[in-house]
Amino acid sequence: MSSPLREAALQLDAWPAAEATAADVHSGPFRLRPARDIDLLTRRRSSRMLSTVVAMALLPLSARADSFRAQYALSLMGMPIGVASANGFIDAHAYKLEIGMRTSGLATLVNSSKGAATATGKFAPDGVSPATFAHTIAASGEMRTVRMALADKTVRQVEVNPQPWDAVLRLPVTEEQKRRVFDPVSALIMAVPPGEQLVGPSACNRTIPVFDGIVRFDVHLAYVETRNVQTRGYMGPVSVCSARYLPISGHRPDSQSTKFMAENREISVWLAPLSGPRVVFPLRIDLKTAVGMMSIEASEFSIGAR
Repeated sequence: MSSPLREAALQLDAWPAAEATAADVHSGPFRLRPARDIDLLTRRRSSRMLSTVVAMALLPLSARADSFRAQYALSLMGMPIGVASANGFIDAHAYKLEIGMRTSGLATLVNSSKGAATATGKFAPDGVSPATFAHTIAASGEMRTVRMALADKTVRQVEVNPQPWDAVLRLPVTEEQKRRVFDPVSALIMAVPPGEQLVGPSACNRTIPVFDGIVRFDVHLAYVETRNVQTRGYMGPVSVCSARYLPISGHRPDSQSTKFMAENREISVWLAPLSGPRVVFPLRIDLKTAVGMMSIEASEFSIGAR
């Protein structure tokens, strides 16, 4: 394994989050077996989309925090379906985010999932520049690990194990489509240009190019309104944005789950300002699914010196 990918692997394997480590996904019912039918494929795709959506919700709630630990609640039609955690830091020059997720309660009867992801990179006034990304997801009895090395917002190396069984049926991701991109975790840190307001249209209006190691897609955000919110750890204004999922490549043209997401008009993201590094981050995400509305919202967090 090359040096950048080895660094990504070590970051993922060393993360001590108790709810979603590599050891967790190897144990119990999470043992690797091949996909056998369309129903299993649908559950795997839903799990990958869920982990991506969860990732979009997990960032610290303080402008000057050196380090942070946060807990998040996932709900479907008002019923709890899972929990998530976030650990990391962001400062004037660098960032690191570590995320874990697992389903719970009745959700485990349909799709028992655990996931862990970590990303590192440089931070500058014009935004983040990812360096490493590692992600492991275990769902419906299968596990997949993705590791990427990036430089100048360009994918230099990527490892996916195992490869999707239907890889030959997917639209190929070109080298050009791997340039000027973010991994799903680094995409959380959205810079606002100097002189622009941290709350309002300048916080929302953007298109985020994302590559998760398999699928290349854009997330388009558009400003809707400003609201004042109060939750544990944050009180103040947030920018409410509509969100669109725009598939580019790496997906199957006949994928019903991809088609559903591309046509989904009921996705919203609430962005709170981080005034120190001049970025915004998701405080809450609401997403229409095939069975009802899903919400992801910060429930508690702690902040300390790095």
